[in-house]
Amino acid sequence: MIITDWDIANNQINQWKEAGCTIVFTNGCFDIIHRGHIELLSAAKKKGDRLIVGLNSDQSVKRLKGNDRPLQPVEDRAMILDAIESVDMVVGFEEDTPAKIILHFLPDVLVKGGDYTTDTIVGADTVIANGGTVETIPLIPEKSTTALLDRIIKSTE
Repeated sequence: MIITDWDIANNQINQWKEAGCTIVFTNGCFDIIHRGHIELLSAAKKKGDRLIVGLNSDQSVKRLKGNDRPLQPVEDRAMILDAIESVDMVVGFEEDTPAKIILHFLPDVLVKGGDYTTDTIVGADTVIANGGTVETIPLIPEKSTTALLDRIIKSTE
């Protein structure tokens, strides 16, 4: 389910919460989906009943990663994420961080990769203050978009 309107997304999230579901949230650019992403999303889903993925807009990715990114437009990235079995909802955001979307949805569990610590995860304080938890998932070595792009570039030189 790809939703661009936060209020519509919030209505669905509230229905899930009323049904007793634990809401898990993670976010990222997801420019080139790779094994590390799949493992993160699968592990995140195991932390609750419904997994929401916050997806950086194209302009946000450009600001964070440089003018050559994203490699795929947000519509394509959202469609790919939505096709992943563990993902229940994809919601885009324009800001450089997910702070605003996390405050809007107040998930029960906030998940990020193991390269973060609770004190460096944007929105962790909001989730914890509202009775939720913050989890990190160990990374798989060399399974990152940057590592993949580096290998592609080296293979073309």
